[in-house]
Amino acid sequence: MSYVLLAPEILLTVLALAVILIGLLVSDRSKNILGYISAGGLAAALLLTIGTRGGANFFYNAIVVDPLSQIFKIIFIVVSLLAVIASIQYFKDNRNQDEYYALILLATVGMMVVASANDLLSLFVGFELASMATYVLAGFEKKNPASLEAALKYFIIGSVSSALMLFGMSLVYGVSGSTNIPEILAFFKTSQVTGLDILAMVFLVAGFGFKMALVPFHMWAPDTYEGSPTVVSSLLAAGSKKMGFVAAFRVLVLALVAVRGDIQIVFAILAVITMTYGNIVAISQKSIKRMLAYSSIAQAGYIALAFVVMTQMSIAGGVLLALGHALMKAGAFIAVAVVGYMVLSDNKNAKNTDDISHFAGLGKRAPITALSLFVFFLALAGIPPSAGFIGKFVLFYSVTVEAVIASSTAWGTWLLVIVIIAILNSALSIYYYARVIRYMYVLPPVGERIHEPLPYVVALLLAVIGTIGIGLYPEPVIKMAMDAASVLGVI
Repeated sequence: MSYVLLAPEILLTVLALAVILIGLLVSDRSKNILGYISAGGLAAALLLTIGTRGGANFFYNAIVVDPLSQIFKIIFIVVSLLAVIASIQYFKDNRNQDEYYALILLATVGMMVVASANDLLSLFVGFELASMATYVLAGFEKKNPASLEAALKYFIIGSVSSALMLFGMSLVYGVSGSTNIPEILAFFKTSQVTGLDILAMVFLVAGFGFKMALVPFHMWAPDTYEGSPTVVSSLLAAGSKKMGFVAAFRVLVLALVAVRGDIQIVFAILAVITMTYGNIVAISQKSIKRMLAYSSIAQAGYIALAFVVMTQMSIAGGVLLALGHALMKAGAFIAVAVVGYMVLSDNKNAKNTDDISHFAGLGKRAPITALSLFVFFLALAGIPPSAGFIGKFVLFYSVTVEAVIASSTAWGTWLLVIVIIAILNSALSIYYYARVIRYMYVLPPVGERIHEPLPYVVALLLAVIGTIGIGLYPEPVIKMAMDAASVLGVI
């Protein structure tokens, strides 16, 4: 057993402690260096994760390193890296930078533990580590009432979701006598379905539904994303939500074994309602952060389609869309942070810095930011060549294949209807993305061109390169996603 496979988690944990200690030793004016140290550590962890070969399990099979854990670790580290780079400017000269960067690093470690969790206990510990850190991050702007409100709502709803999930886990343990996921899976394969099994799955679906922000468990997301510091919103929307999906990929396989048909129908209903509700409500939003929040809810609906058919291709499509969404959504929120910087440069007392009116003429005032946001919006709508298109194509195609296979049954017809609804929702999303693009490039600017800070530009360009790069050369990423899906034992 080689603990080298856990080097990324160990590195980030040690780095988080080091950042706190350095913060105690240096003056407030010197704390800006902590952002660069954190970014360097995350970059090193990313290289270690990408370079990992083989697999292993640790701590009595509670933690596993496999292709599924690795691709989601890459997602979490990349999102945190983008957020940290942008935060170098966003929290410049903030006296609490040591706590801030330590919390981001610990949140990342928690997400990585969830990705590797092979036991219900390690899964819950990872969730709570990431959640506790992000609760604090959401309210990090202590003098901003909206930030405090966002943190409080996030904490309350997050606590409820954790309670539901933990109760479901306790029922699973009571039924199977084990907390180890493979052992529970083996038990369900040989046992008859009981009412207690179904009740356990209901609580698990509800708990994970909150984490993934599926309707009707989505109510925390818009207010939390709007009130949190914008760079923290990028971490929550692009990283924290994916934590719910990787956990669901591992655990809800149990639900599909125990009550396969029923759970597929439940996820079909949740997916359709989520994507439709998210897109319809996004149309009327004037706050771009709230628009992105509802857009993120809609994207969660698309990813949830992976659970409707639960094949290797559908899971791979869900993983691909999760990866693409992480890049696109993180980049979009960082672009909104640049607009906030621009508005506050004009008026230090400005409110609602993410209002759509502030995006007028952005193409002339902040051309790099506007172009990046243009790319992210097209990718979120599923326009090629982009990561968003690749993810949606593989996912929608996988559902269509299952619809053709089951074409002689009512279920096959419903699957085809679901695909059509998903495609129509993607088309609908183009409207509210195009509206912002119109503001950026058609309407006249309301001020002079600004100097776009280098940290923001670097974060935006990295996200753009990743988004377009996956669209132009998807083969390696598709292979990684297929390998990740094969871990779950689906066909």
